[in-house]
Amino acid sequence: MHAVLVLNGPNLNLLGTREPSVYGAMTLADVEARCRDYGRQRGLDVTCAQSNHEGALIDLIHEWGVRFRAGQALGIVFNPGAYTHTSIALHDAIKGVEPLPVIEVHISNVHAREAFRHQSWIAPVAAGSIIGLGVDGYLLALDALARRAAGLKT
Repeated sequence: MHAVLVLNGPNLNLLGTREPSVYGAMTLADVEARCRDYGRQRGLDVTCAQSNHEGALIDLIHEWGVRFRAGQALGIVFNPGAYTHTSIALHDAIKGVEPLPVIEVHISNVHAREAFRHQSWIAPVAAGSIIGLGVDGYLLALDALARRAAGLKT
């Protein structure tokens, strides 16, 4: 099995109750269970974490960078929430653990929302970005990491 971290940033603990017209009705627990099940079917050992605190997210990225260098991790699926648009620190953390693949995921289409959401500090250091496909974006990111593990181009 290949270890993957599904990491969620601020306010994603409110999934299912916060703006369901934008983010859908699934709770974070639902999304995490779906990711673990989907990953298992693809030979991935999915660990899920969420924090509203930037430093805690950075610590997890660093930890998984160490695990990647030790051959114990495949990558991170990361929904940084609003930190996408504000956090140079998360940008630097991801850059600091290269070549660990980090796939940026957003449930909503941030480009169809407020102008301040159009800038991502994560995209330039991410292996890829999946935006606006709902919670299926997490599954597509897991597929991309599984394909990398199998040596297939994504």
